[in-house]
Amino acid sequence: MISLAAVEHWQVQELFLSRPFWCGIGGWVAASFVKMIIAAMKTREFDFVYLFSTGGMPSSHSASVTGLAFGLGYTEGFGSSVATLAFAFAVITMFDAATVRRAAGEHAKVLNAMIRDFKELKFKPAKRFKELLGHTRTEVVWGFVTGALWATLVCTVF
Repeated sequence: MISLAAVEHWQVQELFLSRPFWCGIGGWVAASFVKMIIAAMKTREFDFVYLFSTGGMPSSHSASVTGLAFGLGYTEGFGSSVATLAFAFAVITMFDAATVRRAAGEHAKVLNAMIRDFKELKFKPAKRFKELLGHTRTEVVWGFVTGALWATLVCTVF
């Protein structure tokens, strides 16, 4: 049971004044805008779906967790327990993006090819699967760089 004393001292607005919070959110936003610009350069049109989609260059997930980890490192000290925890969380997230989620995307490509083949044979196929789920290692690395640069900018300039 939550004590009333804990609720009285819980101030949500402090979250929005926290540098690590803006390092993580800003890393996500920065990577998403870069992703949208890269896609626009390829297709010659802006598609705002890249601001909220998974996959692509750079990894928004990697930028977000790296930004958070660097933000905590800058504010709490890179040797602090909370920064260490954040860096471990970031490594697990980036590993997952480059392996498990990437493999799921590859499986979706195979399944979608099978669905196309079934359509040609006049079978009623299931819906298409989302193929852009994970990231290449390069996309993860550039997500890391984006998040680290954003957090450095937020914590040293602002």
